[in-house]
Amino acid sequence: MGDGDGDGWAGCGQGHTHWGRFGAAGLLAYHRDAGGQVWVLLQQRAWWGLGGGTWGMFGGALHSHEDAVMGALRETAEECTLDTATVNVHGVSVEDHGGWSFTSVTGTVPERADVRPASRETRKAEWVRAEEVEDRKLFAPFAGSWPRLRDGMKKLVLVVDAANVVGARADGWWKDRAGANARLRDELTALNGGVKGVPGGLVPFDRCFPEIVLVVEGAARTVAGEPADGVRVEAAQGSGDDHIVDLLGRPGPGSVHLVVTADRELRARCESAGAAVTGPRWLLDRLPPR
Repeated sequence: MGDGDGDGWAGCGQGHTHWGRFGAAGLLAYHRDAGGQVWVLLQQRAWWGLGGGTWGMFGGALHSHEDAVMGALRETAEECTLDTATVNVHGVSVEDHGGWSFTSVTGTVPERADVRPASRETRKAEWVRAEEVEDRKLFAPFAGSWPRLRDGMKKLVLVVDAANVVGARADGWWKDRAGANARLRDELTALNGGVKGVPGGLVPFDRCFPEIVLVVEGAARTVAGEPADGVRVEAAQGSGDDHIVDLLGRPGPGSVHLVVTADRELRARCESAGAAVTGPRWLLDRLPPR
């Protein structure tokens, strides 16, 4: 089985017929400009196809060798001129129809570039203000999922209180604090593949791809100077707790924070700053077993 093997019709447990033998996926790409306005990239479908003339996400059938993110980006690149290498994916949402599923992939792009049709499947490509999406004649499946997708146009920033998480494991960390923090940093790279079960409905994704910030302090500050794949390590010059609270005070637009700590005082300070908080066990359960 190879490229193109997903093209074809498939049934589902609800008695419907769908395009995509192995399921399908689409990309909801959006841009937030300097004034805070959110723009959504929409496709007007060709008149001759299913839902002809309606508006929705770029996307299509998945092939057997692809995951949903890979397939959504490939389909988008085939159907329009958006440079999909610029997409920062924040999460995926799955609609399971029983034996067949559609996955919505949500991500941001750094600029509202000129995007044009690139295949006969696309009549138009257009950036639309988020609040004006429903003014269009929408493709029925997209119209049904839009309220949830609209709420998901946000990025999760996962802030890890390194000292507290390292201290939650009795593995001799007190003998080598810097080494224990470095091991935690390396373990966190596993989350680059996605995180499930974000507490409190903070983001409406089945799997999200957070920005990961590890805050180290004291003897572990040297870890901040070492390379880390997909993990930003920040060294607190004083208290790690103060540094974390300071991070929460300068959020990026469209970002939500989840702080990992069991420290009661820090939890209260983070919640007062508008962040969600979870304990080390939630994080440790998502890291590779030792």
